[in-house]
Amino acid sequence: MRHSRRTVQSGRPETRTFAGGVKAAAPIVLGYFPIGVAYGVLGRAAGVPVWVLVLMSVIVFAGSAQLMAVSVLAQGAAPWSLVALAFLVNSRHVLYSTAVAPLLAKLRRGRLAWVAAELTDETFVVAAGAADGRPRVLQFPFVAGLNGTAHIAWVMGSLVGGVGGSLVGDPTRLGLDFALVAMFLGLLSMQVRTVKSVAVAALAGGLSLCFHLLGLGSGGVILATVLASAVGLAFTLRRAKEAG
Repeated sequence: MRHSRRTVQSGRPETRTFAGGVKAAAPIVLGYFPIGVAYGVLGRAAGVPVWVLVLMSVIVFAGSAQLMAVSVLAQGAAPWSLVALAFLVNSRHVLYSTAVAPLLAKLRRGRLAWVAAELTDETFVVAAGAADGRPRVLQFPFVAGLNGTAHIAWVMGSLVGGVGGSLVGDPTRLGLDFALVAMFLGLLSMQVRTVKSVAVAALAGGLSLCFHLLGLGSGGVILATVLASAVGLAFTLRRAKEAG
């Protein structure tokens, strides 16, 4: 059956135009801006200059990694642990890009690289929902509107939080120090959907606590994550082998 130029189901965003992408990004903006403000405030409390905070939002554009960065910098963590944690936290994007690639219309390498750099948890979910599982329906203008709008909201939130950080003072008074924990809980809730994923998450949390009590610090979090992920992968491979 030939698909129409517009998404036929009511409430679904159009998948061809820039305006359709901007419209689809509206719910993301409502979430990104306040979290970006929290990131900016926490960054200023950690002593990071405003221009560095904003530049990081422009170049990195990874909320969980950026919130984690300002938190561990405030605690004096080693740079290698920050890089390793950011890599582990964002490794899920390999799966996102693999899943979204078949939904994109054929793009030039430059545009494809930009789309990959702009991919986030939320834009992935919206893009996948707009495509409705149909291959090659997401045109570049739509993706540009979706990703660009989300990115601008994040940068603006970072700027507002960074500039106003000195006025807020201690971010713990407003509970902004919980922003990192809240974001990771949100990411965890999207990943924990099966008994296996619950078990792996519980194992990672338990091991992390044990390693913390043993005095391993931030390195214990990395070790716990790697060990729990290895157990989950081994279980998945075993089930796949049994299924033939």
